[in-house]
Amino acid sequence: MPGQFLYNLFLLLYSTGVRIASTWNPKAKKWLQGRKDIFPAINEQRSTNNGQTIWMHCASLGEFEQGRPLLEELKMNASTGSAEELKIVLTFFSPSGYEVMKDYKGADHIFYLPMDSPVNAKKFLDAVDPCLVLWVKYEYWFYYLQEIKQRKIPVLLVSGIFRNNQPFFKWYGAIWKQMLQSFTHFFVQNDESKQLLQQLGFSNNVSINGDTRFDRVIEIAENHQAVPAIKEFCGDDVVIVAGSTWEEDEIELLHFIKQNPQLKFIIAPHEIDEANLKDVKAAFVNPVFYSELQSATGHRPPTTNVLIIDNVGMLARLYKYATITYVGGGFGEEGVHNVLEAAVYGKPVLFGPVYEKFIEASGLVEAGGGISVDGLINLEDVLNKLLSDEEDRMKRGEAAKNYVYANAGASKKIIQFIQEKRLLTS
Repeated sequence: MPGQFLYNLFLLLYSTGVRIASTWNPKAKKWLQGRKDIFPAINEQRSTNNGQTIWMHCASLGEFEQGRPLLEELKMNASTGSAEELKIVLTFFSPSGYEVMKDYKGADHIFYLPMDSPVNAKKFLDAVDPCLVLWVKYEYWFYYLQEIKQRKIPVLLVSGIFRNNQPFFKWYGAIWKQMLQSFTHFFVQNDESKQLLQQLGFSNNVSINGDTRFDRVIEIAENHQAVPAIKEFCGDDVVIVAGSTWEEDEIELLHFIKQNPQLKFIIAPHEIDEANLKDVKAAFVNPVFYSELQSATGHRPPTTNVLIIDNVGMLARLYKYATITYVGGGFGEEGVHNVLEAAVYGKPVLFGPVYEKFIEASGLVEAGGGISVDGLINLEDVLNKLLSDEEDRMKRGEAAKNYVYANAGASKKIIQFIQEKRLLTS
């Protein structure tokens, strides 16, 4: 079939490209090294598997945060009975997911997903032998999904989102449509996704369920872990936390930061490799890295009002300390990052103009808790207005928090489906 030929060509080109890039790109090198001789480790987990196994696959860290509430609720439900009989195998495609979560205690085994191929799919499923597969949001692998279907293993799509510009809906999309036939049920985020799937003939196995990320950010906020060094840095000052920033975001913020030395700013770049951190630090006046702040053991530099976060995994806790939040990515082609992490704390959320394909960002704007800015002047006007009008700032913050809580519960609905369909009953 032509589609399968093109898919195999894609796999070959992708693998070759990663090998070439690994000679200079750290992420590509980790991607390659993480999959080297991986099957002995995957086969080894079989000896510890004495009961049912759930396999959850996530492309990267963001998808894991969507799947995490569901995974943890499944594990918690099992703990009320016989926890040892339920094993969780978690896989990632990207190093940015695996490297951050490889020590995560909520899963029994965590692996890179071996590159898609008929042989790898068979070997992996032989070793893991799942009774249920949870596929989070997107990233579809033909041979894995075909092998799952052949073995008649139920597979659920979690927090799926579909758009008419995806391959499923193109003239060349036959192989992509075939992948969808492997799914037992689609839990999608919005009505548009449901309608698009219906156009392909999927109607009885599609549910509009929202986004499980709402559940995750609520869990983080309600179990907030304080960060003493951050709290000390902020003091009683007005603080703007800018998370997941790219160069385009930092350029937009730079002038306002220079003009407002009386305010505190926390910048958490999306990329924290050494070269990018060096560039970010050079752009601001007398900034300090979080690692430097920690090593100062309570003696923070008295002249700095800019703190740069040089680690991964802290951002979701930082927004609590903000007066106003800013989420990066909205000035780039890929679009804005996770606005829910900021909104849940009841703070106004600002971001760039590229957000339309992110329904949570659009919903936040409609609710009044999110504000899209289209450039430096607009950004500064919005920030100045929010800082001078406490009533408006508080109103928008409350709207942001209410929006998050109003959309909670997606994980419990999927759990209910699993229970009703008895997908974990042997």
